Amino acid sequence: MPTMPTLAATVRRTLTIAAVALAAALAPGVACPAPKLPSALVSDLALGENDARVSAIGALAATGSEAALDLLQALQDGEVQTAGDTVLRVRNGRATDAVTGEAVVPLPPSRDDVVPNNRVRRELAAAIAALKLASPDRATRLAAAQALQSGADEEMLPAIERALAGEQDPAIKALLTLTRATVQLGSPDRAKRIAAIRALADSRDANTRMLLLPLVEKKGAEFAEPDSDLRAEAELSLRAIEGRLATGEMVGRIFSGVSLGSVLLLAALGLAITYGLMGVINMAHGELMMIGAYATYVVQNLFRSQLPGAFDWYLVAAVPAAFAAAALVGMALERSVIRFLYGRPLETLLATWGISLILIQSMRTLFGAQNVQVENPAWMSGGIHLFSNLVLPWNRIVIIGFAAAVVVSIAALLTRTRLGLFVRGVTQNRPMASCLGVPTGRVDTYAFGLGSGIAGLAGCALSQIGNVGPDLGQSYIVDSFMVVVLGGVGQLAGTVYAAMGLGIVNKFLEAWSGAVLAKIAVLVFIIVFIQKRPQGLFALKGRMADG
Repeated sequence: MPTMPTLAATVRRTLTIAAVALAAALAPGVACPAPKLPSALVSDLALGENDARVSAIGALAATGSEAALDLLQALQDGEVQTAGDTVLRVRNGRATDAVTGEAVVPLPPSRDDVVPNNRVRRELAAAIAALKLASPDRATRLAAAQALQSGADEEMLPAIERALAGEQDPAIKALLTLTRATVQLGSPDRAKRIAAIRALADSRDANTRMLLLPLVEKKGAEFAEPDSDLRAEAELSLRAIEGRLATGEMVGRIFSGVSLGSVLLLAALGLAITYGLMGVINMAHGELMMIGAYATYVVQNLFRSQLPGAFDWYLVAAVPAAFAAAALVGMALERSVIRFLYGRPLETLLATWGISLILIQSMRTLFGAQNVQVENPAWMSGGIHLFSNLVLPWNRIVIIGFAAAVVVSIAALLTRTRLGLFVRGVTQNRPMASCLGVPTGRVDTYAFGLGSGIAGLAGCALSQIGNVGPDLGQSYIVDSFMVVVLGGVGQLAGTVYAAMGLGIVNKFLEAWSGAVLAKIAVLVFIIVFIQKRPQGLFALKGRMADG
């Protein structure tokens, strides 16, 4: 039983040691001595040959200690030097012993830098990544797991196993499992190789195929891998991976087709209204899309200069601005030019073509001939990573949702409002609608403005997936007419089906025959289809149409 004076002295000594340690930890520029590292490993790391250095790096990584990470990081940063047989870590003119962590004063005048070659640097980067797997920061662990995928070897397995045992994040755990299997694939242990092959079957990385293919390839008449069980497991894993990749490619083509279909739908929707209502072949429709895109560009610049804090929400203002700008230009064109050319399709076509040239040159004069860039808001950047070979971009997803919202809004306007009733009445039987008191001239103007505004919305959407230039609309005018004719003139549902169908078919044909041949095949299909069914997918209903 200790006496009271002895106990008091012990307490005072403990508190003194704690105070000194705390002061040393908090004092600026004073480093706490690091735990000792095996002197043989430190010596091999700095003074040994390349093989000895590589072995020492692996052994230090296997310890999993902070001191090992600190030393390897110092070597990578060029802070390790030698003075005779002593290995030093030199930073800001101060030196510490690499083994004990104690300060070396004075600084030895004669020192040599330890310069690793490329092989040692690769091993060094992999070892540092393995040690960083114990970091509490998820981003650091994820970056380390990604770095290990291309540089891990069998000496890193203990560190990888430790990280796997404590890792809770599914993404990081999947990367580490794949890395471990990749390393074990080269093991001399047959059981480990089979386990690694089975683990690789769950991989979603397309590069995994390159690891397994050598196991099933032949060299002359013989297989490169003599073990039949290993080959059988490799074939099973390859089939699983290729099936998963094929699924990703299929989903990717469908998504690309729907994305292209959404763009075509937005481009053709306004044309379906104007062409279906008045029979006007508006060759300036693409330029109305261009006006909507430039309106988006102007709103973006206003937000950048006047409301930089709200820049990510500039699209909320750009959407109505694009609609209004294109709608006003369209209504002005209908009032000033197109109204006097009804019933004369050739003159209308030539006039609207001339108007399109005027609008293109006007934009070149105002904004210059070069393309301008419209930035995506932060919430439209990046994408959803579904498979290793498939990422769904957020800007495309938003455009698909935007197209769906526009279709629903237009359908509601045409079926639930007085203007929609007038538009449908004039479309189906203009003389009868006029006899019943419908102001057909005003309806023509409103309908043309509505179709032009939708073209402006298409331009706003297109600005989020490419640059904006004076020739923006030229790429979509022919496709827009093909969608309208295929779907059925004046038919909203037909336009939707035609746009989505053409988008998806076009993407599948591109994968099979290339972009140019796909365009030709689609055009030939539409020509043949219209010859057999001139009214399109959906025939217009009404007394005049039926008669």
